[in-house]
Amino acid sequence: MVCDPAPSVPALFREAVPFVKGHGTQNDFVLIADPDAQLSLGVETVALLCDRRAGIGGDGLIRAARAGALRASGAIAQLPDGVGDEDWFMDYRNADGGVVEMCGNGARVFAHFLRALGLEPRGDYAIGTRAGAKRVRLLSFDGGGAEVSVEMGRVRLGGPSATSVAGAPRGCFSGTSADVGNPHLVCLAQGLDLDGLAALDLTRQPDYDKAVFPEGVNIEFVVPHSPDKATLRVHERGVGETKACGTGSVAAAAVVLAELGSGSGEVVVASPGGVVQAYVGPDGSAVLRGPSALVARGEFDKAWLQQR
Repeated sequence: MVCDPAPSVPALFREAVPFVKGHGTQNDFVLIADPDAQLSLGVETVALLCDRRAGIGGDGLIRAARAGALRASGAIAQLPDGVGDEDWFMDYRNADGGVVEMCGNGARVFAHFLRALGLEPRGDYAIGTRAGAKRVRLLSFDGGGAEVSVEMGRVRLGGPSATSVAGAPRGCFSGTSADVGNPHLVCLAQGLDLDGLAALDLTRQPDYDKAVFPEGVNIEFVVPHSPDKATLRVHERGVGETKACGTGSVAAAAVVLAELGSGSGEVVVASPGGVVQAYVGPDGSAVLRGPSALVARGEFDKAWLQQR
């Protein structure tokens, strides 16, 4: 039996837009190279692309564009300090289509994506984000896999707050607010073991104080094992529970070090998606290190997208 050849791309799509699927510790993203910022990425469009049934599927979408082009298109109001017109900008959106300031796992995958596509030959440079310029370093690279570190900036610990979640023995957890370019509430669940942590019901949005977090919040439930090791689960705003959260790992490390350690050092943070290392310096500046994987590439029809 001789099978007919697969249809050509022109027969499938009137105007094909390439994408890559990647993840950092199973926090997964749809990545698009759009250097001149020509694609229209509204909330509904992004949500459709990230939909795991009707679209491609991912915790978020990352567009790689030149910072100056994004400013000219109105996607960003102004360039962050330390970012020039020709620098790459990580235009990141959550799965619900909402614009997000920063994503630590996404930044690692973004740097890997730029190298794999031949868009950025350097191994040490600054990228633009809505949380400012972030320096990325490719520590290893073999095409489909990479190890990347990201200078995350300063972690700012705030005051106490609380949340409640189904499946918790006491129902409520106290926590510490933390700013890693985006908002977090880190709850050290010292009364839980790993089985108790796994039993928490994060299929629903945990309660939080909207007066403290008016733009929503990522909520981490953390079991510390020592001042340098911790396990977490996270519920991300605009997504739900994710397998990992890079900024959340940094926020968790900062709180663990503040409450159990000397205030600075390295914490190995495990999540359902894998393990990363978060270093917090004496001044609060943080570095996140971990893996990136590019697992697939494909194309979608621009006309299909524009009809949504």
